[in-house]
Amino acid sequence: MAGAKKDADYVFYELTRSICPECRRVIDAQILLREGKVYMRKRCPEHGPFEALVYGDAEAYTRGARFNKPGTIPLAFTTEIARGCPHDCGLCPDHQQHVCVGIIEVNSACNMECPLCFANAGAGFNLTLKDVEGILDHLVTTEGSPEVVQFSGGEPTIHRLIIPMIKAARARGIRHVMLNTNGKRIANDDAFLAELAEVRPSIYFQFDGFASETYRIIRGDPDILPEKLRALERLATIGCGVILVPAIERGVNDHEVGAIVRFALEHPAVRGINFQPAFHAGRHSTHDPLQRVTIPDVLGWMEAQTDGLFLKSDFVPVPCCFPTCNSVTYAYVDGETVLPLPRVLNVDDYLDYITNRVAPDLSDEIRRALEGLWSSSAVPGSDKSAAEFALSCAACDLAGLDLGAVADRMFMIMLQDFMDPWTFNQKNLMKCCKEFLLPDGQQIPFCAYNSVGYREQAHIQLAARERARNRAKRAGVPVETTPITFDFKKPYPHLPLVPNRHGRSW
Repeated sequence: MAGAKKDADYVFYELTRSICPECRRVIDAQILLREGKVYMRKRCPEHGPFEALVYGDAEAYTRGARFNKPGTIPLAFTTEIARGCPHDCGLCPDHQQHVCVGIIEVNSACNMECPLCFANAGAGFNLTLKDVEGILDHLVTTEGSPEVVQFSGGEPTIHRLIIPMIKAARARGIRHVMLNTNGKRIANDDAFLAELAEVRPSIYFQFDGFASETYRIIRGDPDILPEKLRALERLATIGCGVILVPAIERGVNDHEVGAIVRFALEHPAVRGINFQPAFHAGRHSTHDPLQRVTIPDVLGWMEAQTDGLFLKSDFVPVPCCFPTCNSVTYAYVDGETVLPLPRVLNVDDYLDYITNRVAPDLSDEIRRALEGLWSSSAVPGSDKSAAEFALSCAACDLAGLDLGAVADRMFMIMLQDFMDPWTFNQKNLMKCCKEFLLPDGQQIPFCAYNSVGYREQAHIQLAARERARNRAKRAGVPVETTPITFDFKKPYPHLPLVPNRHGRSW
């Protein structure tokens, strides 16, 4: 007699497309709800089954669909649809969102050797000023008035032309210019600090906690904290607004989330925090995919470690990307008073695009302000975000503040969960609004660039161009100035690894 049938220990939630973590082949993937969490299960015909934790709160994951805002179509697309997602980046006409944040990797070199570096930084290439000007001009063509450009690397501050590059972005009317940095040059170079004071970008500042062991594991340098603190003090003297960017890894610095929040609230230069659960690309590829850090994990640690100063319920998904990719809150801070906006204004009602889209009692003006704040392109301390925050405060009887006062009292906490080859979800990717901008005009979504093979191929081709130019200079012959055109014809590359100056591969 046959045994009794058994129910599965999970709920099948949806079917999507992902990639094999080994060969990058596009394969089907199931999204499963099990024991209050969300998992991805997939099988490669060559490399077998894979399963990874996607989200630590199944209820929040399913509820997030309410915040899925209609996408904004760019003025022009750069690529055509040929092989299908994720191999036509980009942006191609199938993409469902414009560029909120354009990221320009100006170099691959770095003055640190972080074990968690998703960019696998090392010697290889430097973009020219002409490269960057072309990238910016194309972004203006596709976006009209681009919202945010972030200069990244490598370590962008060690590029000798980083200040002219920032000026080039300013000259093209980019609303907000950000500089992604580990802070080492800012801490030690007086001349560079003076140059930075002239252009005053927003600073996207790598800051993972306070323990020496944290920095030993994450950054490979247990003694770097004093240098980071010195850089922050120097940034305060020149009036540069700072967003702290901690990479959070389970068992390493998960106990420091609350301390980072309290430090940020008290520091005069810091306008916000962008917590990033560690994702597994580049050098950081060895991990247990069932023990990943996800947004709900960080929110739980924050609530417990701040004694309720910030609660899980204070955070709302960001609607411009896929809702489970980002979550954010804003707080009005005045001395000892820390008041998260969602406690006095029902942000959920305004950003619910399914059940409340045409609710007659909701103000369109406040909705637009909250859409601006709950956006990947929001920059705390900017005039635009301050005005949107002031309007939101006025709606909750926190009126009577001048614009400058609001800017000083506005504090943002964002959580940003990037996908890696284990959690890659094509549905999420198609609404990505953070793109890497390449010299040939391609705009490649962040998680495709770091997971599918675009980064490796782009770096190899840029490094080859760099070597050819260096050979020409040594030989005293004219340097080739023809713009580079990338060849991404191999979508699943097991690419030859190019050794960097430290003997590793990138």
